[in-house]
Amino acid sequence: MSELKNDRFLRALLRQPVDRTPVWMMRQAGRYLPEYRATREQAGSFLDLCKNAELACEVTMQPLRRYPMDAAILFSDILTIPDALGLGLYFEEGEGPRFRKTVRSEADLARLNSFKADDDLAYVMRAVSTIRRELNGAVPLIGFSGSPWTLATYMVEGGSSKDFAQIKTMAYDTPELMHQLLSLLADAVADYLTEQIKAGAQAVQIFDTWGGSLSAAGYQEFSLQYMQRIISRLPTEADGRKVPVIVFTKGGGQWLNTIADCGAQSVGIDWTTDIRAARQQIGGRVSLQGNMDPSMLFASPARIRSEVKAILAAYGHGSGHVFNLGHGITPGVNPDHVTAFVEAVQEFSPQYHQAD
Repeated sequence: MSELKNDRFLRALLRQPVDRTPVWMMRQAGRYLPEYRATREQAGSFLDLCKNAELACEVTMQPLRRYPMDAAILFSDILTIPDALGLGLYFEEGEGPRFRKTVRSEADLARLNSFKADDDLAYVMRAVSTIRRELNGAVPLIGFSGSPWTLATYMVEGGSSKDFAQIKTMAYDTPELMHQLLSLLADAVADYLTEQIKAGAQAVQIFDTWGGSLSAAGYQEFSLQYMQRIISRLPTEADGRKVPVIVFTKGGGQWLNTIADCGAQSVGIDWTTDIRAARQQIGGRVSLQGNMDPSMLFASPARIRSEVKAILAAYGHGSGHVFNLGHGITPGVNPDHVTAFVEAVQEFSPQYHQAD
């Protein structure tokens, strides 16, 4: 593999010195870019785009051609594992992801396909290696997966949910069944992320999108312990470098102390958490990633710049901060506003990294 020319993202995740705060965006390859929409149309469907290594590589590279991001993220979907397990993933216009089958009983669980990441999701590994080759060491590549709880939520509900009635009924009424499903998914995610690292991912992120829907006790029991299990099974090094793990629980700001002890090197925080308070609470143990409100990108470039300034000042001096949004970029954002965002991080962050 080629030498890494820009490693400030990996260094910041490990709380090592950097010259400025690195920046990337969740969903940086996506619908806000006209070139992405054109490539998706060419692919025929979102799933076809995910399954075509060359086109997945193309959309991964698109934001890097526009913006000086410090990392690329694999273009894929968090629901690849449930799809491989045989639930029949499809996307309805305006409805988001749906499954043709759900898992709500022991019989449903028994009917799931066996799973081996390098076989069942070989198209993802092809995309990872294709992207690494195309990047040619420019910036690191992030691999990712959904958390077991988040994947289970979609599998039990059959799609997105407002009240999580089905999954919470399973968790609280038949916890043994819930734990069987979560154990199966933890094994699958550990296998999946391991194969991504072998194929060339240089950091990995676990997206715990629905962890914040749980109670404090429920989060520990049904989400965090399974992410800990995954992290404990991942390779810690590849190509002679550490492979950092980022855990991002949307809505998890109140549990930062316990998340910081899960074994990850970095904790992603959403925009509802104050980054100054988060650093005071856990900054010595892990790095922090985040956390501008994605909707701020609808504001004027001047307002975006002032928000970036405020977040950088709140985090303060020193390494251990990866600038990001507090969730994925919203599809209707003007791409020029992303330019203002990235340039502001580059312009205002070096002062926080000067040697004392």
